[in-house]
Order: sequence, then C-alpha cells, then structure tokens
Amino acid sequence: MSDKIPSAFSSFMACKCPRCRKGNIFTHSLFSFKFHDTHTNCPHCDMQYEHETGFFWGAMYISYSFSVGLMLIVGIYAVNKDWSFENILYVILGIIVVVTPVFYRYSRALLLYMASPNRYFKKEYFDKGKEVSQ
Repeated sequence: MSDKIPSAFSSFMACKCPRCRKGNIFTHSLFSFKFHDTHTNCPHCDMQYEHETGFFWGAMYISYSFSVGLMLIVGIYAVNKDWSFENILYVILGIIVVVTPVFYRYSRALLLYMASPNRYFKKEYFDKGKEVSQ
C-alpha cells in the first residue's frame, strides 16, 4: 500500500470516495452490465453515499447537462461538415449508447464530490493502519 495521497481529480476520475479517496463508489466495472450498482457506504471509511432518499436524483440533471453539451458539439461539427440527417442520427445514437454508462457514473461521482457534507478530504482516512470511527 502506498503512502502517496491521490489528488481529488484523479480520485474523481477513478470514482473513489470523496472523503478517503480509496474506497470505490461503484461495485462493478464500467464495462460490466451492472455498471450502475453503487455501494451504500464506502468500503474503506464507511461514509454513507446516499445521504437521503432520492439523493442521486440530482445526478440526473448533471448527466443531462453532459449529454446536451456533447450533442451540441457533435451537432455543430456535423452541420459544418454537411452531414446528411441520417448520418447525424446514426452518429448521435451510437454516441448515446457508448457514453450513457460513462455519464451515469461520472454524474453520480460529481454529485458526491460537490454535495457531500463530507466532501473535504481527511488525511487520517487515507493513512494505513488507522482505525476508522464515525
């Protein structure tokens, strides 16, 4: 086990707990059919991820904004390249299928990093050999 503390950005990109930066937020890999299963508590520091019922509904708005931004970029590019309507439709549908699991995971992780009451990093949760108490 390394004593090097990961940055908040690298922990976010790896979908790690915002408090200890070690525990996984999700139970399975992104490439699994169970990519959406979220731990209820952090496996390392026991931080509760869903603070109240419906907490992750807010991630829906974040995911929507990710999708709108991506579709604007693709739409502007497609219009500038004079693509046909069918080509634009196929590209957008293909992109949606590919990025939906990614947007799902990162919108939940971003919501946790922004709205969590324990969003600050505590070094003692990262140190090895320390007992975690709530």
